[in-house]
Amino acid sequence: MSLFIRNASELVTVAGAHAARCGADQGAISAIADGAVFCEGERIVDAGATADVIKRHPEALDAATLIDATGHAVIPGLIDCHSHPVFAGDRSDEYAQRLAGKGYREILAAGGGILKTVNATRAATLDELMRSLRARLDAALALGTTTMEAKSGYGLDADTEWKMLEAIRDVQSGDERHPVDLAPTLLFAHAVPAGMTADELVEAACAATPRLATLAEFVDVFCEKGIFSVEQSRKVLEAGRSAGLDIKVHADEMCLLGGAKLAAELGAVSADHLLFTDDASIAAMKKAGTVAVLLPGTPFVLRVAYADARRWIAAGVPVALGSDFNPNCYCESLPLTFTLAVYEMKMTPSEALVAITINAAAAIRRAHEIGSLQPGKLADIVILNGPSYLHLGYHIGGNPVRQVIKRGRVVVGRGVELTDA
Repeated sequence: MSLFIRNASELVTVAGAHAARCGADQGAISAIADGAVFCEGERIVDAGATADVIKRHPEALDAATLIDATGHAVIPGLIDCHSHPVFAGDRSDEYAQRLAGKGYREILAAGGGILKTVNATRAATLDELMRSLRARLDAALALGTTTMEAKSGYGLDADTEWKMLEAIRDVQSGDERHPVDLAPTLLFAHAVPAGMTADELVEAACAATPRLATLAEFVDVFCEKGIFSVEQSRKVLEAGRSAGLDIKVHADEMCLLGGAKLAAELGAVSADHLLFTDDASIAAMKKAGTVAVLLPGTPFVLRVAYADARRWIAAGVPVALGSDFNPNCYCESLPLTFTLAVYEMKMTPSEALVAITINAAAAIRRAHEIGSLQPGKLADIVILNGPSYLHLGYHIGGNPVRQVIKRGRVVVGRGVELTDA
């Protein structure tokens, strides 16, 4: 199996990094005119100007799949490094409640929010969760997402958390394996269910972690005032680390509690949300090498202030972006995430592209495999419906993606002429 994309109006490889970018380098990208990518099997062999790639690899002209990308930009596959795509039920009623002025905590106290989703997810079968997960992955894939972090967290008991992680595992296996690669995260400590205290939930989460960790790569916790304290969060995260999981933290979303500082102290891969993080915590994250994952979709739906991306970039902390796709922020679109980051968080378009490619890959420990178009990396590629990567944000409200290649195979194509040898 081989594939050759040629004559791209603009090829943006985001090359030059196998790890997260930060500071001035966050937005340092270059566009190659008349670009090409040659792939064999699941891997990229070469990327550069079309004439140069053909000169180095004349066999590319005989590839099994030839794509003429004239008039279209080619970029790395997009990476969603923070999402909650496994759940049952519907919370569209809360959309109307929020518009009427009700806040997150008020809805939660009335039995809505996470706890409403928990009840529906507990009642759902594994097959039902897998079917809905596949549909959501289909939608994300059509919008250019080729890899997604996928959290549990709507079980709040060992059996349902296991069922959610099983769904994540099973959609990636067998003859019907979904093209989108998933990075599973254990988020047992996501909320406190009725009939339990926070301490009791933490004890249950820690006791179940060794078994649940066999289906996960990361452990996460909702470190927030009125949910889980810093010390309770520490217990959950240390239990995950003892079970072999890397650490991620929902931190400082609703107030400055110290979640980002805790993430840095524990050497977390990422701290996420970060709307109220202070300068001392930012400095600690820089020292620890922790990626700042900002989620502009969440303040958009909650109608609150956005995280200040410029503070993080100026401090030299790598910034990634995620969709935070969940029943409260029902958005699987990284192009929309890109748009919100540019318009509302004052990121430059190049910084935002880096944030949904190589930096997002670093936030799930995959920067050595994905996030840029470089020889040896997986052939995860997006062809846009426009001549520049700027169409990710310029094309507001539509789908700027024309074609998606995952591991060297065309998995999404809208109106593109393919020549199969």
